[in-house]
Amino acid sequence: MTTTSSAAGRTTPDGGKPTLSGTLGPGAIVFMVVAAAAPLTVIAGTVPLGIAVGNGAAYPASYVVCTVILLLFAVGFTTMAKHVSGAGAFYTYITQGLGRHTGLGSAFLALLSYTAVQGAVYGYMGAAINDFVTTHGGPEIPWYAYAITVMAIVATLGYRHIDLSGKILGVLLICEVGVVLVIDAAVIARGGGDTGLSTAALSPSQFFSGAPGIALIFAIAGYIGFEATAVFRDEARDPARTIPRATYMALIIIGVFYAVSSWAMVSAWGDDGAVAIAGENPEGMITETATLYIGAVGGDLVQIFLISSLFAALLAFHNVLSRYIFSLANSSALPARCGRAHVKHSSPYIASVVQTVSALVLVIASALAGLDPVTEVFAWFAGVSSVGIVALMTITSVAVLVYFRRTHVDTRPWNTLVAPLLGLVGLAALLFMTVVNLPLLVGGSTTLAALIGVLLVGVFLGGIAVAVLRPHAASTHNTEEKEASR
Repeated sequence: MTTTSSAAGRTTPDGGKPTLSGTLGPGAIVFMVVAAAAPLTVIAGTVPLGIAVGNGAAYPASYVVCTVILLLFAVGFTTMAKHVSGAGAFYTYITQGLGRHTGLGSAFLALLSYTAVQGAVYGYMGAAINDFVTTHGGPEIPWYAYAITVMAIVATLGYRHIDLSGKILGVLLICEVGVVLVIDAAVIARGGGDTGLSTAALSPSQFFSGAPGIALIFAIAGYIGFEATAVFRDEARDPARTIPRATYMALIIIGVFYAVSSWAMVSAWGDDGAVAIAGENPEGMITETATLYIGAVGGDLVQIFLISSLFAALLAFHNVLSRYIFSLANSSALPARCGRAHVKHSSPYIASVVQTVSALVLVIASALAGLDPVTEVFAWFAGVSSVGIVALMTITSVAVLVYFRRTHVDTRPWNTLVAPLLGLVGLAALLFMTVVNLPLLVGGSTTLAALIGVLLVGVFLGGIAVAVLRPHAASTHNTEEKEASR
């Protein structure tokens, strides 16, 4: 789908339905992608866990490793993006490289993975708001009441033009990143804790101590959604240039921010002290660090911006999922109604409503089941998403290699062979570690881990079944016809 800049929906030459449009530049897309990564949530929630059960004070180096692997993956991904016009991200590339059966299997796996992570964040969001209200003297209200209220706001914004979401996410992202950078600067300016600034991340022996595999699993979870740059292709100002730039910018910004901020967290308490506090009070580590280095106001700001961080992630994932559904509908894999764009807002409004309903079902089901919003809703759904997304990136790496070997549309060795192959090796290793350690990610239950595995495989096979039953779904010929009409 090629895009022309427009503030309103575009129509086909024959007066058909409007399609998505926009004038998003690399910066706006990066805002949405980085917001989906929820940087403050990662620093507040994932980093303490990585320190406590991973490789201790050397954990910050895990972000460097993951960034390198994903940058290698992005080389082939963005090179292929110049030759593939669809806006379906992973499944579009997998379809072009490995065929529509594998492509549709991946598409449904992506839908499940992103829906799961959105369900996880709604759980965490409800709990975070309730904790903030009660600690400041407010009433105890069920987490799902807050989650559904936030869902209504997200649904309203998702229904409207993408530029509005981009502006809101930009403001929220600046706030959450800003407070963490202030903490980082305060720690560095004071030279860290009693033992000074940490050097553990620079020591290979310390990186491989403890459980480096588990550390890498927690680290890679912080990058979920970065590939969504390609999902906004139809709303980008200049897709061929905007998408690659946004992808590299997002990865580098996320990687540097995580590595530096987690290192500052370790330095604030010292190597041994950081491991101790991360193990004893992981959920309060960032708040205690802020209070210690920038005062009580800093601790309150962290709590407030943690909520805004979660909201930004929800809005970003909502937009990504809506466009996945929209793209699948326009490839005949889902009902055509879901592929309609709003005449005024130029948004995938029906897909947005469908996504809201699916999120509502998850929240209500979790509430009726009496699940804890953090230890069960967040942990279980995040476990589903982690395995699914890493599997999708691994399959995409294979698709990139096959696509360029088959088409020869680009013969540069680094872009089409060396970097994608190195990225594939790294991702395959991460996938193996994620699958092996899945029980840990879902509270130590091997039964639940097995059920999640069956669910993921079942959804993938379900997508293949759709490809068999609907021969025109996601076919190259069908896609080309739709592209030509736009």
